[in-house]
Amino acid sequence: MILYNLDIRVIGMDDLKIGDIVARKSYGKDIFFKVVDIKENEEEVIATLKGISYRIEAEAPESDLEKQTEQNVRDYTRNSFMPAEKKARDIYASRHRRRPKKVYYRGTSNDNIRKFSKPGKILHIDGDESYMNTCIEEYKKLEMIAVGEHISEKDQPSAVYELLKLHKPDILVLTGHDGVIKGEGGYSNLNNYRNSQYYIEGVKQAREYNRDQDSLVIFAGACQSMYREILKAGANFASAPYRVLIHALDPVYVCQKIAFTNVSNILSPLDVVNATITGTKGIGGIETRGKYREGYPMEPYEN
Repeated sequence: MILYNLDIRVIGMDDLKIGDIVARKSYGKDIFFKVVDIKENEEEVIATLKGISYRIEAEAPESDLEKQTEQNVRDYTRNSFMPAEKKARDIYASRHRRRPKKVYYRGTSNDNIRKFSKPGKILHIDGDESYMNTCIEEYKKLEMIAVGEHISEKDQPSAVYELLKLHKPDILVLTGHDGVIKGEGGYSNLNNYRNSQYYIEGVKQAREYNRDQDSLVIFAGACQSMYREILKAGANFASAPYRVLIHALDPVYVCQKIAFTNVSNILSPLDVVNATITGTKGIGGIETRGKYREGYPMEPYEN
């Protein structure tokens, strides 16, 4: 697995810089962030932060931030992605136990005539280029057909229709970073979310392209996203019902479950949620038909 491209800065006592890896002291330094923007007002320096293993965006004053050593960052990243490593191994092992075997025509047992498989194709649109690259590597590891596009969250609604026309996927992912603005007016006000409005509008634009929720399956959202409104816009699956953090690779595992479930089967939301790292509090959705098909026969010629 390719870990998040950290571009780690040498840590010292100098001023905060874009690219530094930090943790918030007021939250017990539980999550590591990359500094992506710095603004200064009359009272203090405010940093815009993006999680390096969770899809959260936040702001914090410089006084609340503690820079992290390179070793701390490596340890944190390794620990954060450990569940994903295990899940990928389990999925790979399970899939190879049930992949199509050789079958034979009646009366011609010497003919090695095999089935072939066609999993669903994924278009993964991500507001974070490093996360997108990490997800694409995970798709490849799991033998999935996926195309990645790095598009900022605010530009996803205007880009998604043409990208759907270009790539013609079975499954669409709209993701990046998000977060609830601390101290604002609650979970029911769309203005209190950093990027949920863009995921909602992106889903609406995607449904202008294809309204059938079995023909085009959509996952949308990031950490703490406005789950109910994203589903209402037309997504099959979304984050985050309990406004919790979701792992960077959760969209991959949602797609994996759908892409490798046969088209004759309807997945319950729990089937999909149980395939993720974050689980029920982070991901939810509606009953959805799988996108996997088997074909027969496989031609005997090598590529």
